[in-house]
Amino acid sequence: QVQLVESGGGLVQAGGSLKLSCAASGSFFSINAMGWYRQAPGKQRELVATITRAGTTTVANSVKGRFTISRDNAKNTVYLQMNSLKPEDSAAYYCNANVVLAFGRWSEYWGQGTQVTVSS
Repeated sequence: QVQLVESGGGLVQAGGSLKLSCAASGSFFSINAMGWYRQAPGKQRELVATITRAGTTTVANSVKGRFTISRDNAKNTVYLQMNSLKPEDSAAYYCNANVVLAFGRWSEYWGQGTQVTVSS
């Protein structure tokens, strides 16, 4: 079984910063792409940023220049540094990972979510 455990969410004032972490644990061979998604009340879950094992990143236009995704493959951990936060960034943030369980077998996993609230 694979678990993704997120941390780092909280309440911050507009213009502030937060850093989210997501650590994968359990039995698996390796992790391919990892990413962060967010979902605000009444809205669909949306992509925030992704990063491949090699470090290639994609970032949503809405957060480009403010958010940075990174990972530590040795720790099976992905990070999301969020700067210049805006009230519209408030949402539950979910970690996602494409995990290689064994040769030829992979599966997608989600974390439980961590709440980010930005006050104006």
